[in-house]
Amino acid sequence: MSHPAPLVELRNVTFGYGDRTILRDVSLQVPRGKVTALMGASGGGKTTVLRLIGGQIKAQQGQVLFDGKDVGQMQNAQLYAMRRRMGMLFQFGALFTDMSVLDNVAFPLREHTRLPESMVRDIVLMKLHAVGLRGARDLMPSQISGGMARRVALARAIALDPELIMYDEPFAGLDPISLGTAARLIRTLNDALGLTSVVVSHDLEETFHVADHVVILGAGGIAAQGTPEQVQANPDALVQQFIHARPNGPVPFHYPAPSLEQDFGGRA
Repeated sequence: MSHPAPLVELRNVTFGYGDRTILRDVSLQVPRGKVTALMGASGGGKTTVLRLIGGQIKAQQGQVLFDGKDVGQMQNAQLYAMRRRMGMLFQFGALFTDMSVLDNVAFPLREHTRLPESMVRDIVLMKLHAVGLRGARDLMPSQISGGMARRVALARAIALDPELIMYDEPFAGLDPISLGTAARLIRTLNDALGLTSVVVSHDLEETFHVADHVVILGAGGIAAQGTPEQVQANPDALVQQFIHARPNGPVPFHYPAPSLEQDFGGRA
């Protein structure tokens, strides 16, 4: 049985900032209809991958493909058309503070469609109902909790019925109840709406619980990838350091710096 072509694919991608290489010859695939988790230590390139997929930055070498098309070769009109097929859940939600919950979710619909206001309202209420917050439609972001704000942001991310949703640290700062709710929503919405999801997260337990495919980035490349069970069993030292939260291992505590003798002139 042949598998469908991946919705997103990185082929031998290299990218860095200045002299610092973040990704080096990285190749990975995001299978359609699945939840793919991008994990690894801070600074490992997870958010960089999301920016490459969205076309905010371009690979210095290699290709980033969305539905078979090279994102790096797209002109502005093509980029905007591609982004309408994507939803993004930003870290901490990033709601517009001067707009109500309803208006926040309606924003992409009003920006990218010419639907009548009555239809916009109905779509917004359906999306809010999907995340359990239809009754909060008239509240302002300052009147809801952090967990609720994340769910409103998720309703906004699915407002245009995207094919791909990218989540940047969706569990950060949430209490255990809100965290469990957010994780369950990611899984439920992915399956119910036929989405493809990419989740950047440091929360091992919840992410491994909802993900079909896990990619652990480190040292500029891919340290491991596979099912959650395969990744947990991977003997790679960086993978084991990350999974078991060990302070010592391939990921050093100290950022590269001159020697103590150089900085302190032999007084250290």
